Amino acid sequence: MIKNVIFDWTGVINDNLKASAFSINFIFQHFGIKELSWEEMKKEWIQPYPLFYKKFIPHVSIEKEQELYKLAYPIAKEKFPSQAFPGMVELLKKFKEAKIKMIIISSDHPEHLFEEVEDYGLNGIFDELYTDVIDKQKGLQEIMIKHDFHKNDTIFIGDTHHEIDAGRSVGMMTGSVTWGFQNEGRLLEAKPDFIFKKPEEILKIIL
Repeated sequence: MIKNVIFDWTGVINDNLKASAFSINFIFQHFGIKELSWEEMKKEWIQPYPLFYKKFIPHVSIEKEQELYKLAYPIAKEKFPSQAFPGMVELLKKFKEAKIKMIIISSDHPEHLFEEVEDYGLNGIFDELYTDVIDKQKGLQEIMIKHDFHKNDTIFIGDTHHEIDAGRSVGMMTGSVTWGFQNEGRLLEAKPDFIFKKPEEILKIIL
């Protein structure tokens, strides 16, 4: 029985994919790099995310990338307002009612993530929010110890191969959603325990 669910935020709960793509291309434009289409971005995306930028802009520092991203994201959100993926808010509230413990671990900046949690009416839903996490393997290890989670009743749900690899390295179950940053083919290559094509499938597995 699954008692604890650790979620990635963007690409799983938060649909800010267009805003993220705009922000990434904003950074590319700053360095004179050719923009990527959304399909190209999904194909090329790797995590931890600094590896993605290093592939295209080898000399960029993480500090510079974060500085430019913070400049771009408010502009992007004006053009492409964030919203929760359909069905995810309702799913989270059902988990809360069922006393499932839920934690967010995300590489998103805290000011963005906290605002979105409030916008979606999710205050008080999560046991803890971890932001600015680049290495999710290390973050998961800390969560398991701090919250006394057991690997056999905990699942990590993300949208990229990195979440699958990180969850497997800690020994917990892994699930991947197909509506996020990587396509289903790349997710299947990483061999998660579950592939979810719609929120109802997550609900069925956990409850």
